[in-house]
Amino acid sequence: MKKKVLLILILLATFNMAKPEKIVQTAGRDQLGDFAPEFARLNDDILFGEVWSRNDIFSLRDRSLVTVTCLVAQGIIDSSLEHHLLAAKQNGITRTEIAEALTQIGFYAGWPKAWGAFRLATKVWADEADSTSAKAQFQREMIFPIGEPNEAYAKYFVGNSYLAPLVTSGVPISNVTFEPGCRNNWHVHNAEKGGGQTLICVAGRGWYQEWGKPAQELNPGDVVFIPTGVKHWHGASKDSWFAHLALTVPGEKLSNEWLEPVSDDDYNKLP
Repeated sequence: MKKKVLLILILLATFNMAKPEKIVQTAGRDQLGDFAPEFARLNDDILFGEVWSRNDIFSLRDRSLVTVTCLVAQGIIDSSLEHHLLAAKQNGITRTEIAEALTQIGFYAGWPKAWGAFRLATKVWADEADSTSAKAQFQREMIFPIGEPNEAYAKYFVGNSYLAPLVTSGVPISNVTFEPGCRNNWHVHNAEKGGGQTLICVAGRGWYQEWGKPAQELNPGDVVFIPTGVKHWHGASKDSWFAHLALTVPGEKLSNEWLEPVSDDDYNKLP
């Protein structure tokens, strides 16, 4: 119970400290900048730069759902709807959720409109064709999106991981998801002043270990603070998906020092 209360307090404090990220849109100027510069400005700077960026009122996920509903209700089922469906997926709306939303929209906005929207939605969520897949099931266990394959850091991981940046200003926060058996290499967070990292476990079962110490099992609600200069690793258990929020502690001259992988022998000894 104490850990869950601490989780809530940390999240509230962090989100209060971080300013909402402003959306940068250039589609208006790219496509209509010469022909209709004022329309382009209103599209890029007002609609997206101001209205869509007010995510302290509505989240991007909520705004995507509202926008998709409005477009389908008007019978707009062309490339603009496909663009907003792609954005909805990126903003955390799952295949199951969009299917449920379009089903309800069909009763109020019209059945043919829903059919047209489903044609595009099945294309956008084609990589999640099996709604009973382990990944889809795990997504339903947590409120944060799994995100995209963590390709930029793949060389520092054993197995597949996913990254969903949640806040990129103030105190950066990302949701990191590990497939069963996935873990990152031993590594160290360095800084001349401040720094370190906080992990807040949100779903599944995983492990955290510091060099020279026993591995620590992690479950939803567990919180780990990792000081600078401490060699460590973290990841999923062999039989479970795992996700944690990663909060970067502010500091000066922050850097990550990636080291050797966790050996299969050591990892397989974990229960």
